[in-house]
Amino acid sequence: MRQVTRLIVVMLLVMGWLALWYSQVPVNVEKTEDISVTIPRNASTAQIAAMLEEKGVIRSSRVFCLYARLHGLDGSMKPGVYKLNTAMPLSDVTEALTKGLPDRVKITIPEGYTIAQIADLLEQQGIVRRDDFLETLRGPWQLVFLQGVPVYRWGLEGYLYPDTYYLSSQTKAEKIAEMMLNNFGRVIAEHNYIRQAEARGLTLHEAVTIASMVEREARVASERPRIAGVIFNRLKLGMPLQIDATVQYALGETKEKLLIKDLQVDSPYNTYLINGLPPGPIANPGWPSMQAAIQPENHDYLYYVAKPDGTHAFAKSLAGHNANVRKYQ
Repeated sequence: MRQVTRLIVVMLLVMGWLALWYSQVPVNVEKTEDISVTIPRNASTAQIAAMLEEKGVIRSSRVFCLYARLHGLDGSMKPGVYKLNTAMPLSDVTEALTKGLPDRVKITIPEGYTIAQIADLLEQQGIVRRDDFLETLRGPWQLVFLQGVPVYRWGLEGYLYPDTYYLSSQTKAEKIAEMMLNNFGRVIAEHNYIRQAEARGLTLHEAVTIASMVEREARVASERPRIAGVIFNRLKLGMPLQIDATVQYALGETKEKLLIKDLQVDSPYNTYLINGLPPGPIANPGWPSMQAAIQPENHDYLYYVAKPDGTHAFAKSLAGHNANVRKYQ
């Protein structure tokens, strides 16, 4: 009887060991399937195990908890969105969750952001201090396309290319600026931009300045070349550009509607008071606006006014423009 009992105990232990072993092997080695799992902050090991089992990443939540306890991993798993797969053994799953995600921050710089807005965004994301970023822009920068670029107000306005960047909490302000400048350099090199600008009778700085005004004025992508055409037409006739976005830049704020007193602000960026281009860009344009600056639409329009839907009504004469203003504003 004792021998039978002993045999049953051994069999149960073996079965238990096999079950424990089987629970730790991958769910599906032959057909790997990536699964996104979000581990919230302060989630317990039991909660994490239940999520993993429900998602099909592990076979048993109970075995997961036991494994974590036996290996001293209980409470050490980090939050985040993980890409796991069904071919991962239990040991790899726990290792991934305890190691945590890379210290990487995805940050998108929108087209048309000013340097001040970029600096604010970087500080809000906890990457670098605003003032540190602005200070590092003073350079000096040894990039070929920046030779001869005048340093106004924020220094490199217009040359920090808007894009999505992957940074970390340890990325220095100088490195971030370098990434954006190099990205700008890559874009103009790919499109032979300087040569195209020169063919229009423009320096790179003038082309980027026009592109920045187009970026801030246009709300609809298809209108960028047309707005650029208005700028070129006015420059050709020696007319003040009278672009509201340049006044907003001079004021240091974006206002829904400019007042008469705003149009009198004493600034070289106030294109209601000066002829020609402002001293430099008023924002950091993306490629579509940069392209519009060197490939403007050929037309006779001299005026435009915003419509409620974000598009613009264009006019060839002041009388036509005033009619559009009465109609839409």
